[in-house]
Amino acid sequence: MIELLGGPDTTLGDEAVRDYVLRTLGSEDLDGRSVCVIVPDGTRSCPLPMLLSAVHEALHGRASRVTVLVALGTHAPMTGEQLLAHLGGPYEGFTVRNHEWWQPSALTSIGVIPAARVAELSEGRMSQDVDVVLNRAVVEHDVCLVIGPVFPHEVVGFSGGNKYFFPGVAGQEIIDFSHWLGALITSASIIGTRGITPVRALIDQAAALIPSRRLALCLVVRSGTSELHAAALGAPEEAWAAAADVSAQTHVRYLDAPVHKVLSIIPAKYDDMWTGAKGFYKVEPVVADGGQVILYAPHITRIAAMHPEIEKIGYHCRDYFLKQWDRFKGYHWGVLAHSTHLRGAGTYDPATGEHLRVTVTLATGIPEDVVRAANLDYLDPSAVRLDDPDAFVVPQAGEVLFRLRSA
Repeated sequence: MIELLGGPDTTLGDEAVRDYVLRTLGSEDLDGRSVCVIVPDGTRSCPLPMLLSAVHEALHGRASRVTVLVALGTHAPMTGEQLLAHLGGPYEGFTVRNHEWWQPSALTSIGVIPAARVAELSEGRMSQDVDVVLNRAVVEHDVCLVIGPVFPHEVVGFSGGNKYFFPGVAGQEIIDFSHWLGALITSASIIGTRGITPVRALIDQAAALIPSRRLALCLVVRSGTSELHAAALGAPEEAWAAAADVSAQTHVRYLDAPVHKVLSIIPAKYDDMWTGAKGFYKVEPVVADGGQVILYAPHITRIAAMHPEIEKIGYHCRDYFLKQWDRFKGYHWGVLAHSTHLRGAGTYDPATGEHLRVTVTLATGIPEDVVRAANLDYLDPSAVRLDDPDAFVVPQAGEVLFRLRSA
């Protein structure tokens, strides 16, 4: 039985969180064990210095060795300076590493999910063998401890838990596979969905193959801050479920009617459009047909440093790819998924072309020719009024989901 600390109407003090971490980890069988601590990168709000300090106190002198592995997915690696600021420390006896998803020698296969099982988990959407590949540090430690927040998520429903293994520290093929499964369902349909979505089911099945013992400290963070509403430590499936119940109450806002214009102000922690696109995902459900979403981020100067393919294919709705699959199936499916997530709902007909439900406008530092070539609208950020009276303005966009009450 998971002990949930806090709740949706609570703001936890650091001492209460530290005591909880020390007490719960103190009761776990970790003496003499090697521990891999898996943490988010800088694109997630999370008070990691405080949490890792508590984990260090709980593990130092008990664990035989500790590796802190940053769950990049396919994001860019963090520099030493960034890691120091992000994690705090240094922590005596702790080794810190980026997940090197681009480096085959850093990865290992732990088994295969057969095509028939994939078809069952995906509710018939996909059917092929999935090689379960992830960072070898996971299997080279006795225990894996995930530390990370839970938010509404465009691919899986709610993030956190086993998602820190897949895609967090996984190989690119299974990352691409899981993201494309989410894209087939569509972001607007799956984001903020409680319970076991098809993507969550696939992730949990993959995580069950991990030979190491798995634990998770799942957190509900007050969006855009380092404050916590809640924390749950235990088996990843149970800790995630407890935290997701709280996240559903704290990270989802409901509107009575759709809006025609949204101004999403993208925080600095998102440094390219690959990550900053969360400012669209979280508002798409409340935009009226024919409406506009403006992503305001003068600090963003590139679409995706690690995924240049996106500039070649541009941003399109799901059916644009499905109805031209022979043309696009050779691209990384994760890139196709990101494309559909940012472009939103629409249809494609070979005779009449693509018909998109809403307009997506970038008011960023990305050059106008690059933006328009990617099939998005451009707006000079200097022309944006942050107090636009005609817009639904979302500060610190990217973590709180907006939905229509009627939906």
